[in-house]
Amino acid sequence: MPALTRDEARTRARLLDVHHYTVDLDLTRGDDVFGSTTVIRFTAATAGDTFADVEPARLRRVLLDGHDLDPALLRDNRLPLSGLTAGEHELRVEADMCYTRTGEGMHRFTDPADGETYVYTQGFLHDCRRVFAAFDQPDLKALFDVSVTAPAGWTVLSNAVTTPADPAPAAAGDSIPAAAGEPAPAPGNPTPAPAGNPTPDPGSAPAPAPAPAPVPTPASVRWRAAPTPPLSTYLLAVAAGPWHSVRTEHAGLPFGLHVRRSLGPHLDRDAVEILDITRRCFDRYHEIFEEPYPFDSYDQAFVPEFNYGAMENPGLVTFRDEHIHRSAVTDTERQTRAMVIAHEMAHMWFGDLVTLQWWDDIWLNESFAEYMGFQTLTEATRYRDTWTDYAAGHKTWGYDADQRPTTHPVAPAPEDVPDTASALLNFDGISYAKGASALRQLVARLGEKDFLAGINDHFARHRFGNATLADFLDSLARASTEDVHGWADRWLRTTGVDTLTAEVTTETAEDGTAAPAEPAWRLTLRHTGTRPHRVTVTTYDHGSDHDSDNDHDPGGHPAAHPAHTRHTPRGRLTLRDRFTADVPADGDAPARTLPGPRPPLVLLNGDDLDYAKIRLDPRSWNTALGALSALPDPITRAVVWNTARDMVRDGELAPGGYLRAVRAHLPHETDLAIVQGVLGFARHQIADRHLPPPDRPEALAGLTAVCRDLLDRTADGGNPGLRLAAARGCLDTLTDPGELRAWLTAGTVPGGPALDPELRWRLLLRLTVLGAAGPADIDTALADDPGATGREGAARCRAALPDPAAKETAWNALFDSDELSNRLVKAIAEGFWQPEQRDLLTGYVRRYHPAAVAAAARRGPAIATVLGREGYPAHAVDEETLRLGRECLRRDEPVPSLRRKLDDQLDDLARVLRARARVATHTTGHTSGAG
Repeated sequence: MPALTRDEARTRARLLDVHHYTVDLDLTRGDDVFGSTTVIRFTAATAGDTFADVEPARLRRVLLDGHDLDPALLRDNRLPLSGLTAGEHELRVEADMCYTRTGEGMHRFTDPADGETYVYTQGFLHDCRRVFAAFDQPDLKALFDVSVTAPAGWTVLSNAVTTPADPAPAAAGDSIPAAAGEPAPAPGNPTPAPAGNPTPDPGSAPAPAPAPAPVPTPASVRWRAAPTPPLSTYLLAVAAGPWHSVRTEHAGLPFGLHVRRSLGPHLDRDAVEILDITRRCFDRYHEIFEEPYPFDSYDQAFVPEFNYGAMENPGLVTFRDEHIHRSAVTDTERQTRAMVIAHEMAHMWFGDLVTLQWWDDIWLNESFAEYMGFQTLTEATRYRDTWTDYAAGHKTWGYDADQRPTTHPVAPAPEDVPDTASALLNFDGISYAKGASALRQLVARLGEKDFLAGINDHFARHRFGNATLADFLDSLARASTEDVHGWADRWLRTTGVDTLTAEVTTETAEDGTAAPAEPAWRLTLRHTGTRPHRVTVTTYDHGSDHDSDNDHDPGGHPAAHPAHTRHTPRGRLTLRDRFTADVPADGDAPARTLPGPRPPLVLLNGDDLDYAKIRLDPRSWNTALGALSALPDPITRAVVWNTARDMVRDGELAPGGYLRAVRAHLPHETDLAIVQGVLGFARHQIADRHLPPPDRPEALAGLTAVCRDLLDRTADGGNPGLRLAAARGCLDTLTDPGELRAWLTAGTVPGGPALDPELRWRLLLRLTVLGAAGPADIDTALADDPGATGREGAARCRAALPDPAAKETAWNALFDSDELSNRLVKAIAEGFWQPEQRDLLTGYVRRYHPAAVAAAARRGPAIATVLGREGYPAHAVDEETLRLGRECLRRDEPVPSLRRKLDDQLDDLARVLRARARVATHTTGHTSGAG
């Protein structure tokens, strides 16, 4: 089917002014289809032709201004409207629409834990046509009236307050706010009913008349949502099912949390925290935004099998229900959930109140929500180190994406986003992580006061309308004296990552032969790139516990250090100085002479307010490797770890060197986000990809030792989150099946934590990969955990069985069957490719590309993305895999969503091969073990 082009959208927007949608959905027509009746009222500016978007299973009837149109006119999900006259029109479309299992359109899910069914919509980016007929583009906003017929016992949620047509008592899964002065019921529990009538005493008044006969329960209930303010079509949302709900009120608005019933106890446990975060973010946004929250309610529905982290539907945010934790989590993971809550609430202003005009301005939605989510969490909640989490686990998404051939500007030119298919590809690390980083740099230049003044001007001018980058920059320019248009040209319209390198020298006398009487040192910031930077420079001295015998310049290339050598932490570092330097767009910063002896460590961007690759001078790098865990600020440690990560990817640091730093410093690390981010990179990139396969066992053994050190350090129970991260790391890296089996039998990691469902499935997956668990073990685990997550865990383990028949079954499920849901496809893909099973998988690597191309074409963008991400054979780091992939791109014409993933995977593969070759060149004559 053709994607909507920008030119088509502009033509349609010039012709039409859309006023109102009436959408009536019937969810009682069985397991496969639902009814959809849409009435659209619109005005044509002139006589002309256009089309509406609708993707039905069956188009039952179409009326334009009361006259029937032939449903057979529908082609490629476009309904032609020919011969429109200037003036008012009404289009009525009656259709049966298909439920999906891919998280697009109207997704339908039956919970294996209890057999209950739930549905929800996902209209972004162009999938509202799978739910209702529309003029589907963001700049044709309209009012919506929505009604839904649903099975009795279901609750229907939508963008505005939604109630049954005939009011009924609250469902048994709801908690109801207490009246003033009354105690509130526990979350998830219904308000107690009054006691029954007491038995009358003899001789008292006559007994009450018998209760009337019960009225039969209707098979369905019709629900109606309050009218919305103007919305873009992709933001209309409906979620229906027998939800377990927790409701409250804040600032005069109803707030609600909703999950499927089988997750009800887990929501009840976390509801106080989630609502507290929600209230705090809501209040903070009202402090900094002059425009009040623009909708009549705020519901947050945690829905099953969701493709994204969340979706910013006005008044009804949908989240993936993994954010309702069934098992123990770290505080960093709770912080991540809180950030997603803050991010989506920011969208109520950025994206919903003011919406992009066309998809070239995705960043106006996502970069702002990303920045505001992290910043607001820091300002308004108990989570004060959110930017460390961003640096350690999120910003690298942007750095990686920006170094691939598929990179694009944060704000691409409109002609570079010619249609919705290309727009969908740009929801990536550039639009989120790099865009948020650019905004941090902008705020560092403008100051928060002027930045917020520009934002509020933008909201006031474009409320309930659409806007462009130019509109936003004009608002900032009115609030600031900075050249924001020039800044945007350099930062938002360009691609790639600049590099800033510290060059440090010691001052000498004028004749160059001796040091001056007063010691001094000289700093030059070398700049490769095209953007201006405002960067913080921090300098450090060794503490009194420093061993000066180890303080030397390493000399030579970092990759040349023998990999078996282990760094030893060298004691405390103390801050000497912090200052800001401005680096011009097209050159180096002016050299600066500073008093005193040269510091052992000179670090750029230690507060991470800039977006650039950082390179240290040799002595500073040696100091950093020796004393990384001694840096006092966690965000500074995250910057150094990211520098090491980037050097590995560029072939400037041997993988063994990175692992030595992990072995030396991670056992002393206190920040959870850093521990989780570093362990993840070391396990999945260093051990699984950057190291040659013969070196992998030693690398895993080293990572296991790090995790054991962390377990020893947390044995007193004082840091359960760090202990949980260490336990997970052990389960992912242990190679001794006997030890793993003993833990499974005992039901606990020695000394704790106990094996909850998440840890049990993680342990069982590792045993399965190692060939030490089989189908009977998987069946037993599934019987103990029969819900959706257990079903996914079992599918993942079955795909990981090192058995030819099991692999062929999993392969057929991935690439030949069209029955599995998006989440089951993802689980099977995660289990299928295992580095330990390299020989067994060789034939499947050769089969991968044509199979993925065919399956992606059949199943659409969501599944194509999974097949190109989790379904890719990332373990196969060799020239033959690279050749097969490039041949596929030349020959097979994969759909755009798969092509983008393959482009990225192949570039990452080529980068690893280059890094391996470069390291091999510099390590000639040295031991190559992982250390």
